[in-house]
Amino acid sequence: MGIPNSEGWIELFDGDTLDGWVHMNGSHSYTVENGAIVGRTVAGSQNSFLCSLQEFDDFEFEVETTVDDITNQGIQFRSSVRPVTERDNHNWRAGRVWGPQLEIRRNMGAGKITTGVLYGEALGTGWLSTEEKKADSHDFFISEGWNKLRIVAEGPRMRTWVNGHLIEDMIREDVYKTHPKGFIGLQIHGIDGERQFVMKWRNIRIREL
Repeated sequence: MGIPNSEGWIELFDGDTLDGWVHMNGSHSYTVENGAIVGRTVAGSQNSFLCSLQEFDDFEFEVETTVDDITNQGIQFRSSVRPVTERDNHNWRAGRVWGPQLEIRRNMGAGKITTGVLYGEALGTGWLSTEEKKADSHDFFISEGWNKLRIVAEGPRMRTWVNGHLIEDMIREDVYKTHPKGFIGLQIHGIDGERQFVMKWRNIRIREL
């Protein structure tokens, strides 16, 4: 991990190991199986993140992913961990992963698919995408197969695509001010129930702009 090819792409996942990644927060599990990173939930765990050791500022990012029904995951970018001195009304602990996140889920109730919208993980902002954007359901996400997601971050502008379709295009100076650079993180959301959920990622690459 770390050497760009002739087109500038860096392979963040070698297909065999988790070299170049570190597990942060929670107790969900990450393994490598059949050329993919496989995440499995653990009941009662808080959000978990498998984070790249490399950090990036302006970039183009691509990944293929699947997600089990009901639960959700996300792709953190330009993310970091909250510092020891951080204090706020949300009581997020030091070391908590925070930063912008591309949301991935098969549905959000009433058949709404929100994959591709943006959320502020532990930022105190809630959703970065508007309520209108969240309500604008699309059918670009394949429920029972692999989906190709793309993120382009250039300064305060953040854009996302799902299977080639542009979903979000926003400028957030406030988010860029606090998170101009950071790691990529594969998030598994916290879960209370006993049922185990599974999600997968493969062909993870990034190109600095």
